[in-house]
Amino acid sequence: MNIPMMTTALLATVLAAPAILHAQEARKKDQVQLFEVAKKEGLTGIAHKTKAVDARPAVPGEVIVTIIKGEGVETKSKPAEAGDWVVRNRCPETGNEEILVKAAKFPTRYGEPQSEPDAQGYRAFNPKGGDMGYFVVSKEIGDFTFTAPWGETMVAKVGDAIVQVPTDTSDTYRIAAASFACTYEIVTPAK
Repeated sequence: MNIPMMTTALLATVLAAPAILHAQEARKKDQVQLFEVAKKEGLTGIAHKTKAVDARPAVPGEVIVTIIKGEGVETKSKPAEAGDWVVRNRCPETGNEEILVKAAKFPTRYGEPQSEPDAQGYRAFNPKGGDMGYFVVSKEIGDFTFTAPWGETMVAKVGDAIVQVPTDTSDTYRIAAASFACTYEIVTPAK
């Protein structure tokens, strides 16, 4: 390769870098605004979590990394505070992933324990089944990233559910397709 060709190739690479960064940024979306658009277009439905979970008190400072079997890391929590809970789904197909639930939200979402603690401190809980709005990420929307309510970047993939707490629209986040199918019951199907 002669010098002018090398300079042209280098220049093309440098000029392409902003385009690559722009493409990555273009995949970033605001999940709350996206939910609002889906709602206005009649594409949302209603579902509620029905499958029993196991939960234990979180250790203050503990960080929970949510890992979906076959996908890897979904997100990681902020450090746990006193009174927070680690909730483990009972879904072998997704790896029985864990999430951190804040102390203020846990009682309204899971109520009273249904068992004594096991050796690791987990007790059975039944979700209270509060209705959640949801829509399924379509091929038209495509995969995208967003900032979850707890401040971490999440990736939403085609087929995943974006769920929203009706009384707190800022509480809008992703549930992996397999986790949603395993733990939620659809009340009103999304279109």
